[in-house]
Amino acid sequence: MNCEEVVSLLHPYTDGELDLVRHLQIEQHLQGCAACAEQEQHLQSLRIAISSPSLRYQAPESLRARVQATMPAVVRKRSMPALQRATMAASVLLLVGMSATMGMLLSRPGSSMDERLADSVVAEHVRSIQVDHLTDVVSSDRHTVKPWFQGKLDFAPNVPDLSEQGYVLSGGRLDYLVDRPVAALVYLRRLHAINVFIRPAPSEEPKTVHALTRQGFHIRQWQQSGMAYWAISDLNDEELDEFVRQFQAALSP
Repeated sequence: MNCEEVVSLLHPYTDGELDLVRHLQIEQHLQGCAACAEQEQHLQSLRIAISSPSLRYQAPESLRARVQATMPAVVRKRSMPALQRATMAASVLLLVGMSATMGMLLSRPGSSMDERLADSVVAEHVRSIQVDHLTDVVSSDRHTVKPWFQGKLDFAPNVPDLSEQGYVLSGGRLDYLVDRPVAALVYLRRLHAINVFIRPAPSEEPKTVHALTRQGFHIRQWQQSGMAYWAISDLNDEELDEFVRQFQAALSP
């Protein structure tokens, strides 16, 4: 199998959905192809990240009590067919569960805005990779990407060209972090995607780069020239730190 065939089958391969013959063919190819093996490792990291228990919400006992209190009003209608009663009961459970989950996500006790933003950054990064929607505008030309945001946001994001430093601009898209629309720039370092989320900062005061790790992804957050930036990738710390340094330098007068 050649690289093009292997790449087209990597998703079902990592999910264990291929027949034995194709699985073994891809496995043999990966042993001798570093580029395809790196893509396969990236997909494995992504699967681990999105299957993390911390992404699940454990409903409290109070939710069970609320559902049980609601059920009798539905079940008492004996004239309904059994399947219809069960469907209505399941709908009640789903609606109450969705309400409780959204409440927890939007207002977790003790969670700061920075923590909520970090959770949102990871969620949007994973979503953009998983559904293959990294960019709304595809271009390596900053003079194409920057004007694309005009009229779509109430601010104008800077779009540095870092291709000479080894970080190639892939394009941009509109995204949403917690409480407002943001600009998302996408850079590529070999086969690794870097999402840079941009939104107006709450203050003009610049901040030093804050580093953290969530779900196996490395995140860097800072403020500069009135804007707040979040960079996230599965790149190693050293390369992501270098990306941020080059990005900051390109923004400096």
